[in-house]
Amino acid sequence: MTIVDKNEPQTRLEGKYKAVAVCWILGLGSLMSWNSMLTIGDYYYKLFPLYHPSRVLTLVYEPFAIVTMAVLAYNESKIDTRLRNLIGYSLFFASTVMLIVLDLATSGKGGVGPYVGICAIVGCFGVADANVEGGMIGDLSFMHPELIQSFLAGLAASGTLTSVMRIVTKAAFEKSENGLRKGAMLFLAISAFFEFLCVILYAYFFPKLPIVKYYRSKAASEGSKTVSADLAAAGIQVEADQEAEGNANHHERLSNKQLFFENIDYAIDLFLIYVLTLSIFPGFLYDNTGTHQLGSWYPLVLIAMYSVWDFLSRYIPLLQCLKMESRKGLMIATLSRFLLIPAFYFTAKYGDQGWMIMLVSFLGLSNGYLTVCVLTVAPEGYKGPEQNALGNLLVLCLLGGIFAGVALDWLWIIGHGSF
Repeated sequence: MTIVDKNEPQTRLEGKYKAVAVCWILGLGSLMSWNSMLTIGDYYYKLFPLYHPSRVLTLVYEPFAIVTMAVLAYNESKIDTRLRNLIGYSLFFASTVMLIVLDLATSGKGGVGPYVGICAIVGCFGVADANVEGGMIGDLSFMHPELIQSFLAGLAASGTLTSVMRIVTKAAFEKSENGLRKGAMLFLAISAFFEFLCVILYAYFFPKLPIVKYYRSKAASEGSKTVSADLAAAGIQVEADQEAEGNANHHERLSNKQLFFENIDYAIDLFLIYVLTLSIFPGFLYDNTGTHQLGSWYPLVLIAMYSVWDFLSRYIPLLQCLKMESRKGLMIATLSRFLLIPAFYFTAKYGDQGWMIMLVSFLGLSNGYLTVCVLTVAPEGYKGPEQNALGNLLVLCLLGGIFAGVALDWLWIIGHGSF
């Protein structure tokens, strides 16, 4: 199922399906490393049982991501998007390899030293995420809406893929000596491969696709300076006099402040969506769901169900009749999700694992669906440079919501009396 704009000439759509596929892989790589960290949480809980790794590592990750994203969003119009994205994917690759090296160097032993080292690497993940997620969503905001939808689906697919891979590796190595560690190392090696693949695809393949060249050329003609290096990589040179002419022929773009206040409801939507999601996922699912028949598989199954529904729901807006475009409707849907907090509390206390799996599935479904709706609807009606800036601002709000959610997640431990 595809989104079709009847006013859009077919020449603009040449290479669209290749671009959709590449965007999906680039989205996958944008969170593959971080989701790997979350999904092998059972291994880190074994090494560091007293340090709440799923919560602490997320809390370390987010400040690096938010501060970096704030700086990049403020200076968005001056930053080379190509360099920014390549730095991000390369840092993801290098940091994932360093996790493997650190584990091998310490022979898979716990302790404060290795934990601090892991925290430092997680900080690098945060910097990489700010570069890639803001850079890619900003870049794709002025292109065909199916490209940003595919990128967002790839983000969710990383969670699904890592969950499935973790279940497979856990089953494969469960009965072998150091099976948990072997599975985790294989897992990280596969993640590193995907990050390297993203570096190659973005550097050499994506810029040369006709649909990508078209939209970037259009953005350059509207005064965008962030696409010059990517156009040059595709063999298109933007002359200085052409840029000056483009700037003269178009109205001055709205400032970041104007864009933010014109779209403050979308910003609040994204902030609240991720406050709610990260106040439950993944820390609550590891520490506060009790003991059930599935045993050590239980948190892995919960995370897998969340990831699968988060992924599938990001394709629902491709059906135009099911895509929510009403600003009021998006706000009401976002606020109504907070009813999940008492639902999770009472289910964890009194319910069985079937009810918890259903709630986690709905959490993922609503998270993915609303994210795609907001990020595809918000940029409509703006020029290329404004769409790029708005994409960066919305990602900043999203990351702010994640950080707030991670901080609030600690309230479950306090209320549970874990300290």
